[in-house]
Amino acid sequence: MISIRNVSRTYGHGPGAVTALDRLSLEIEPGEFVCVVGASGCGKSTLLSLIAGLDTPTGGEITAGRNPALMFQEPALFPWLTVEKNVGLPLKLRKVPRAEREAKVAELLATVNLLEFARKRPHELSGGMRQRVALARTLALDSPVLLMDEPFGALDAMTRDLLHDELERIVQQRGLTVLFVTHNVREAARLGDRIVLLSSRPGRLKWQGRVDIPRPRRIDSPEVSSLAAEITDRLRDEVASHAR
Repeated sequence: MISIRNVSRTYGHGPGAVTALDRLSLEIEPGEFVCVVGASGCGKSTLLSLIAGLDTPTGGEITAGRNPALMFQEPALFPWLTVEKNVGLPLKLRKVPRAEREAKVAELLATVNLLEFARKRPHELSGGMRQRVALARTLALDSPVLLMDEPFGALDAMTRDLLHDELERIVQQRGLTVLFVTHNVREAARLGDRIVLLSSRPGRLKWQGRVDIPRPRRIDSPEVSSLAAEITDRLRDEVASHAR
């Protein structure tokens, strides 16, 4: 579903050029949930932008299925629009007929358990609810590939835990392929089928491993905690070696 072959991205030219990604190769299977972790500045967000088509590789090639949908950390909702109109905006821009659009919006809001808040505006919602609206709006793009750039990073632990459950349910119901960037290794162990660790800048594939913990998982379970500790040790070693 997502094929990244020898991809590099360099910004600028000459002595001041900065290489964010360097000859990165990664294959993600249809229906797989892959979490990407790494130190700040290692190219995680750059990778998502390249896959989404918002940026162009300096070298290499990316294949990512049909119109990957990208979700950011900030919900970026239009404050003057209601919840239902925020969610329906991608459908309106695609000129989906009104009746069909309204039915689809209702289905999406039901999916994220916000149907009763359809007429509310973003300022009337909690942070977690706004992020659910953003997720519904992303799903409105009807893409089989979901790219997520630390979507729950600004939320409190309890809200984040609840949204993990929601996301897992939606991904399994819809058979989505997910590439999920996070700084939180425990979150990666909780959600991922596979975890990918990028090296410090420039970002290269440092390590990857499958998560063999049965679902459903708890973020505070001993198995998730143990795996998170292992990944943290790998990440700490990578950051330390780069500092030297």
